[in-house]
Amino acid sequence: MGRGDLSDAEWERLRPNLPVSNRRCGRWRDHRQVIDGILHRVRTGVQWRDLPARFGPWKTVYERHRLWSADGTWERLLQQVQAAADAAGEIDWDVSVDSTIVRAHQHAAGARTDPPPPPASKGAEGTEHQDETPWQSLHARLVEVVREVRAWAARAAASPPSST
Repeated sequence: MGRGDLSDAEWERLRPNLPVSNRRCGRWRDHRQVIDGILHRVRTGVQWRDLPARFGPWKTVYERHRLWSADGTWERLLQQVQAAADAAGEIDWDVSVDSTIVRAHQHAAGARTDPPPPPASKGAEGTEHQDETPWQSLHARLVEVVREVRAWAARAAASPPSST
């Protein structure tokens, strides 16, 4: 057993929940060896082709991971293990919420405060934007978004505070 591989206790908890072969496609490689290979790849970030030989053929490990991701086996495994641990009282479901303050970066100061020019009338819009570059139209859209955000912030500041 290598560092980071499943311990015997972890394996005994997972083994009953793993899918079994339908024997139509041949024998499956040992689930424990393949799961250890997947865990090694996730932990180290190596390419699939660079998996050590002790995990078996890299393509087998990759295909099992891909298959189980697609058919929901990993999600079912997590749900079953969580349900068993919850029934045994091994999970503490208390949630802690942190209310820290997030401040703007020092370079965020100094934004323009003058309002953007009013939009042109609908009839003149076609001729007005013909000479615009993509950056100018992007800038115009950003100005509209900033205006909407400022209006939303003003409405929020005027509303009474609510507590939850």
